[in-house]
Amino acid sequence: MFKNVFGSGFLVRTAHVILTWVITLILFLHDTDLRKQEETGELTLPILFVLLVLVSVLLYFAVSLMDPGFVLSDECDLQFTLGIAEETQDMIPQTTKSIRLRRCGHCLVQQPMRSKHCQTCQHCVRRYDHHCPWIENCVGERNHRWFVLYLAVQLVVLLWGLYMACHAPTWQLWLRTNGVLLGAAAVVAVLSLTVLLLLGSHLYLVSLNTTTWEFMSRHRISYLKHCGADENPFDRGTLRNLWGFFCVWEPVVWEHVYFKQGNDPI
Repeated sequence: MFKNVFGSGFLVRTAHVILTWVITLILFLHDTDLRKQEETGELTLPILFVLLVLVSVLLYFAVSLMDPGFVLSDECDLQFTLGIAEETQDMIPQTTKSIRLRRCGHCLVQQPMRSKHCQTCQHCVRRYDHHCPWIENCVGERNHRWFVLYLAVQLVVLLWGLYMACHAPTWQLWLRTNGVLLGAAAVVAVLSLTVLLLLGSHLYLVSLNTTTWEFMSRHRISYLKHCGADENPFDRGTLRNLWGFFCVWEPVVWEHVYFKQGNDPI
């Protein structure tokens, strides 16, 4: 279920961890509220901040090392997708044509609906969203909710760190004595904006039950290119989409959802 931590992406993960703890150390060593509270023995907020940073690092590794939903073999995936069991077959509406699964030209497995081959990972990924160079892994069916949770925690850490770095009673004196802290604040500000935009875009797409790949390339995707500009065959309403994304852990057979909407077979 998890990759080798020393495998592909080791340098990226190492750089992320080093940057995280270096900035955290700068916030504690320079003239910030964290240092003042630590010196006066008020340890509640400093400990909470460190724990939040630790949670963000653990979530980063979880998302980075998890299997995002690789399609590994035809036999098990055909059973999952088409429902070999009798009760599962009854869920698929009868159509004049059969469901046609596309065979990947790279790894030669049959792709379930909403999956895509990732050139970097060299695997097809279920409910493919995108390949993220930040985590050196794909974001797909199994780790997408954890990726969004990681972004949310990371944003809280960054905004809190930015507040601590920039909160000063006298700016003129502060700028003369805290050049390193100013540099750290600039890095944190850029990262905060990046994470904010990422989190906002992902929550928007999740609320529509669509993925980054489907949103950007719908005109080239066989099961979407015949749909209207505002039509999404997987959209079940905002609340149900959010509930299904965050609270439903069972794998979804997207062919069932697609054909329940009355779409033509592919």
